[in-house]
Amino acid sequence: MNFQLSNYILKLYETNAIKFGEFTLKSGLKSPFYIDLRHINSHPELLKQTADLIVDQVKKLHFDYVSGIPYTALPVATLVADKLQKPLIYARKEEKAYGTKNPIIGQYEKGKSCLIIDDLITTGESIIETAEKFQSAGLKTKDFAVIIDRSNDAAGLLSKQGFNLHSLIKLDQMLDVLKQHHKLDDSKISQIKFFVKSSNKAESIAYTNTVTQKILDLIEQKKSRLVLSLDVDNQHDFFKILDQTAEHIVMLKTHVDILTDFDETFIRRLREYADKYRFLIFEDRKFADIGNTVRKQYRGGIYRIADWSDVVTVHGIPGEGILQGLFEGLKCKAGFLLAKMSSKANLMNETYTRKILEMGQQHHSVVSGYIGHGTSVAEIRRLKNKIPKGQLLLMPGVKLQSDKDSLGQQYTSVREAIEGGADLIIVGRGIIAQNDIKKAVMKYKSASY
Repeated sequence: MNFQLSNYILKLYETNAIKFGEFTLKSGLKSPFYIDLRHINSHPELLKQTADLIVDQVKKLHFDYVSGIPYTALPVATLVADKLQKPLIYARKEEKAYGTKNPIIGQYEKGKSCLIIDDLITTGESIIETAEKFQSAGLKTKDFAVIIDRSNDAAGLLSKQGFNLHSLIKLDQMLDVLKQHHKLDDSKISQIKFFVKSSNKAESIAYTNTVTQKILDLIEQKKSRLVLSLDVDNQHDFFKILDQTAEHIVMLKTHVDILTDFDETFIRRLREYADKYRFLIFEDRKFADIGNTVRKQYRGGIYRIADWSDVVTVHGIPGEGILQGLFEGLKCKAGFLLAKMSSKANLMNETYTRKILEMGQQHHSVVSGYIGHGTSVAEIRRLKNKIPKGQLLLMPGVKLQSDKDSLGQQYTSVREAIEGGADLIIVGRGIIAQNDIKKAVMKYKSASY
């Protein structure tokens, strides 16, 4: 490593951008080091040096615009754009609900390319999400520049998706320089490397609860990934359709409150079908209130959902208290958190989705997975990759072919859903609205597995 870069690493250390001690990460893990490059922006000379180093690294690349991911990388990107005399544009961190609602700030021409700058890369997800915003706006994105790469192999993973990663510093290089200048000893370096290796293993732990394991077993036994959404308003039609589909489904998704002739015999009969044909009952209640209220909704009222359903859907809007209110003290019950909806212009942005996945991982004993939608194989795969190991992705809005309806529902094809990594597909009208229901369910079952 050259003197200039070694000196730069030492300056990062001296300004506390690189820290050693004990730090609680977002995942809950205790880390022996922490990298916080926001400190760069409070040191003009260090900020300028950062920009100079990035310019040297990217000046031979071809791009028309420079962008930085808010907030840390944006001042750096501004200086890089100025030094290279390239226009600066950037994607909003938060969606704008007024004015032009344009997600991209700055003037640009469609079809041109943009260099994306970020401070740190661990998985590459935030960079890819930003690239997607630019691509949706008609811009090309191929090259990413970061200050520190502390990933296992982000460059390799990004390369498979057609992106090039250019990093100033890798974690091992940083540790070597700090050791050479007596800022770290061998013991601390071993601790850091052990943590990085162990945390990668921790991320691969399968958080499988009892209900999840039942679902996985049924998928294998039935050779099906099909969840039937049986949204009809009377018991006669309900059980007529169920007679033709029950043996081919893994779960039956119900909306018990739309039945106009609901009574206690419905629940008894439904449980008999579930036991006979070996499927789980999935009441799509979408609980979304405070813990005390949802507990009463789930366990009481005229439906007493907790008595007969195996799985329910849950909104994370109230916070983790909703999970405690629903499942505390109950065995063999689980929920699916809504992470990304299939309706057009819904309000579940990327930040919300990330928070939901964090909540689900923290409560994996009662969260079997997530309801999430994507409109392409790549988008679904990126969502699947964010989901903690052992938890499932249920995909709504699935048909044999991509489609949309007049009410804003967007449909993805079965092929796209499965190739993207969906563990189960939720199908309603694609089966129950067909003249030959039995033929339709067999088509979806076969396509899904």
